[in-house]
Amino acid sequence: MELLQTLSQGMVALLKAVYNLLWGDLITLPLPGGSTLGLSLLVLLLVPAGVYFTIRTRFLPFRLFPEMLRLTTENRKDPGGQSISGFQALMVSTACRVGMGNLVGVVAAISAGGAGAVFWMWVIALLGSSTAFIESTLAQLYKQPDPLYGGYRGGPAYYIHKLMIRPGSKQRRSVLAVLFALSGLLCWCGISQVIGNTISSSFENAFHIPPLVSTVFMVAAAALIVLRKNATVKVLDRMVPVMAACYFFATLFIILKNAGQLPAAFGQIFSEACGLRQAVAGGIGAVIMNGAKRGLFSNEAGSGSAPCAAAAAEISHPAKSGLLQALGVFIDTLLICTCSAMIMLLTPAKLTQGLEGMDLLQAAMGYHFGEFGVVFIAVILWLFSFSTFLGILFYARSNIAYLFGDSWAWQTAYKLLALVMLFVGGLAAYQLVWDLGDVGVGLMTVFNMIALFPLSRQALDALRDYEQTQMPRRSKKG
Repeated sequence: MELLQTLSQGMVALLKAVYNLLWGDLITLPLPGGSTLGLSLLVLLLVPAGVYFTIRTRFLPFRLFPEMLRLTTENRKDPGGQSISGFQALMVSTACRVGMGNLVGVVAAISAGGAGAVFWMWVIALLGSSTAFIESTLAQLYKQPDPLYGGYRGGPAYYIHKLMIRPGSKQRRSVLAVLFALSGLLCWCGISQVIGNTISSSFENAFHIPPLVSTVFMVAAAALIVLRKNATVKVLDRMVPVMAACYFFATLFIILKNAGQLPAAFGQIFSEACGLRQAVAGGIGAVIMNGAKRGLFSNEAGSGSAPCAAAAAEISHPAKSGLLQALGVFIDTLLICTCSAMIMLLTPAKLTQGLEGMDLLQAAMGYHFGEFGVVFIAVILWLFSFSTFLGILFYARSNIAYLFGDSWAWQTAYKLLALVMLFVGGLAAYQLVWDLGDVGVGLMTVFNMIALFPLSRQALDALRDYEQTQMPRRSKKG
């Protein structure tokens, strides 16, 4: 018994140490007014990478944004029925990006860093979209046929393998690729419990439904989808656009209703982003870092998650998949996260004073919509979180296949494990498991970034080829 307790304490200590290494302040810079700017390892990796790839792609987010939008209308369905289209891959990745972080996470960022945190979330999204393009294009370049589900599979584990294993080598797996795959499975297991707890808590607060009841229903619904061979993409293809549109139009109504306050809200965002008052008060570091960290965690660019969906797409050119996933970053941060920010900033501060998290968001929606607002945000949170669960199990497919080969037994075993974690999370919250998700996504990012820089030339070549051969041809036809 004492041995088990010692091992448990050791695991907790190790987990906390890794968490602090990834997300804690690795470097602290002094700022005016006595403030400091703490830079974590992940910020030091992802922000410079975003700047580098933005420059190397010749400011892709700005130049090719119209092309990203156009691609959402192209070949939305795969005629063969086995593969998924580029648009469907975008819906899968959007389901994972758009989760409770877009609701409660944005509220937390604004609460801790003020309205200026929203500006830094926008900046991170603009930089992260170029990183998303690079990793998703590489996933397309190194995708493999999927004998189990049909179509294709791939992601960072597969392009890391190609980078690390020399041609002709008999080595079946790369250590770095294995570490990435294991980190992903660890992350998504932890997130499954977080999702379960979030959904059951929100339904208990909004409808007074006992956690056991909502949890059983949630797990049963999830099992009916994920245990069927190819139901996940079909559900997300319909679910994601509807839930995003509902949230967007609800926010648009709030904006139109409070149009007179809109200039003040945007003025607050820009003035507090790096304003004199915050610098003098010593809070500018909190403003920047809360926005940056929330933006990085929300849009997932560089973590290697979205490429697992991008690789599965049946698409005519690898760069198209990269451009669609770059658009996914915009949908997540510039659209959905901004919606949450507007709901908050257009609510009188006195009504939300002293509140935090879901309580704060429900109070804001109650102000704008009355009792319907509380119900609406609980349902939206359920949709966002449930779709995230479906999406991460789609991501897990390729990583399980890399680790254990083409085995239905292993695929089903992980799905059952995730369903168990979803059930456990619905009944109780365990901080250790919550931290597993953060550690997992952090380790994924580190392993993924090791491969992105040396392989980025191939993604850049694909972009150049696409612009030279595909876009001019279409211009001539027009």
